[in-house]
Amino acid sequence: MQAKIPTTRSRTFSHEISRWTPARLAWGLGLLLLAIAPFIGLYPVFMMKAMCFAIFACAFNLLLGFTGLLSFGHAAYLGSAAYATGWLVTSAGWPPELGILAGMAVGAGIGLLVGLIAIRRQGIYFAMITLAMAQMVYFVCLQAPFTGGEDGLQGVPRGKLLGLLPLGNDLVMYFFVLAVFVAVFLFVLRVVHSPYGQVLKAIRENEPRAISLGYDVDRYKLLAFVLSSALAGLAGSLKTLVLGFATLSDVHWSLSGEVILMTLLGGMGTFAGPVLGAITVIGLQDMLADRVGSWVTVIIGATFVVCVVAFRRGFVGELLAWQQRRRAKDLKA
Repeated sequence: MQAKIPTTRSRTFSHEISRWTPARLAWGLGLLLLAIAPFIGLYPVFMMKAMCFAIFACAFNLLLGFTGLLSFGHAAYLGSAAYATGWLVTSAGWPPELGILAGMAVGAGIGLLVGLIAIRRQGIYFAMITLAMAQMVYFVCLQAPFTGGEDGLQGVPRGKLLGLLPLGNDLVMYFFVLAVFVAVFLFVLRVVHSPYGQVLKAIRENEPRAISLGYDVDRYKLLAFVLSSALAGLAGSLKTLVLGFATLSDVHWSLSGEVILMTLLGGMGTFAGPVLGAITVIGLQDMLADRVGSWVTVIIGATFVVCVVAFRRGFVGELLAWQQRRRAKDLKA
């Protein structure tokens, strides 16, 4: 009996299965873990906070990891949206879904204003302009009468989603935040793999060449900046509803540094990296805050230094690089 020779089509299918199944399995396990987290002893409020910051890190990664723009002021968009949602839900009586949309609009609007000023600069000049504009937002939040000053906005109600789902129930709120997180993740994935996303990568790799090909790079970068700001605003709006308050720490420059840390720790320019980095940083803060107090910042900084030295590409980046080296070795063999 002659052995059956595999066709090109079957070999291609087998190659795709062997290539994508581990990744899809990892995504499926991650989603399953998030879905059952409240039922296996993980505190729902902690997990919701972690997912909010994961959205924030994914938004920042869209700008830094896939466009090559380093912003030192991303806390301004998260914080301004947090204040907007908190005030509208508390004082104006808006439902949570409209408050969240309004927060996104505020974040996107401020991002548009900052982007129009900063986008024509590059490198450290771009970063410094974003930091300066973010500090202006910080002082507005400090002095404005509706923000509560140093006390912030307290007692923000969660309300009912669409007038039906009681978000005051932690379990209902958890699955709402999880749904938003998955939607944002898939949106970023779609944007990066779209023709627009390919142009962003080209700008990141070689902006002069992208200009020579006829692309209006400033317009592409500005849109990426506004999208990132809107998603950061979404994270801030959700965070306000989850925790029930918005404070000056939401617009402080240190939060802009934390999101950079989350992105670099997990792996800049990867999809899972910012999520893993956000969960790691928020987990360390939550675990160490009661034990070491203000030293938690020093410990997180030392952890970051060690990871940068040992894992220059971040956790996920190093894993992907190892897989590529292994695949190249298998092809040579």
